[in-house]
Amino acid sequence: MKKQILIFLLTMLPAAVFAEGHVHLEHAPIDTSDMDSVKRGAKHFVDYCFSCHSAKYMRFNRIGRDTGMSDAELRKDLIFTTNAKGEPTKLGELMTVSMTPDYAKQAFGTVAPDLTLEARARGVDWVYTYLKSFYADPNRPTGMNNTVFPDVAMPDVLASLQGVQKAVYKTEERQGMKIELIDHLELEQPGSMTEEEYDAFVSDLVNFMNYLSEPVQNERKSLGWKVLLYLAIFFVFAYLLKKEYWKDVH
Repeated sequence: MKKQILIFLLTMLPAAVFAEGHVHLEHAPIDTSDMDSVKRGAKHFVDYCFSCHSAKYMRFNRIGRDTGMSDAELRKDLIFTTNAKGEPTKLGELMTVSMTPDYAKQAFGTVAPDLTLEARARGVDWVYTYLKSFYADPNRPTGMNNTVFPDVAMPDVLASLQGVQKAVYKTEERQGMKIELIDHLELEQPGSMTEEEYDAFVSDLVNFMNYLSEPVQNERKSLGWKVLLYLAIFFVFAYLLKKEYWKDVH
């Protein structure tokens, strides 16, 4: 019984706790109530992630409804696919990809995960840091590696924007042995964006992924404050009523 409880608790812990290499995670400067940012992030997601990664629990028209995008904007910025009959993808369809698991295994050695709940499972800080932590590694099949997710199969699809980073190593002595560890990353080849522009780009992308993981979170937070306010007011009346009932007891 104790073993089952321990296994349950471990499965409930956020995956960010087990971040590979215990890398320090940067704080993701996101705000899901900023729908302009979510809208920009949705376009970034479709442009750079959606060809391999699905978001199969989200529908295009739900994004449009929440961000205020018209049907024309959805088709212009987010929908570029067709169905099996060659017809344009419908606004109400789920965000699935045509890449099959078998093809993904041949191309990358693994199946590209669905990203609908990735920000919730990993944590927004993990995703934000991950997208900024690719570096050149000639020993990897893609030529790239990642400090947050060592030996990741995913290529650095954002290298043209961020540029190519290199790892700067340091030597530490542990248990009488000297080992080399990555100290930090340095930009070796500039991309099309400055560091500030790329940080803003990733922030919008992660903001969208955070929205994607729980589209109703803004309503939930707003409702939560209303419920707490109601309980606070109700407590005052309940307390006064209690005093009235018990005033003659003592």
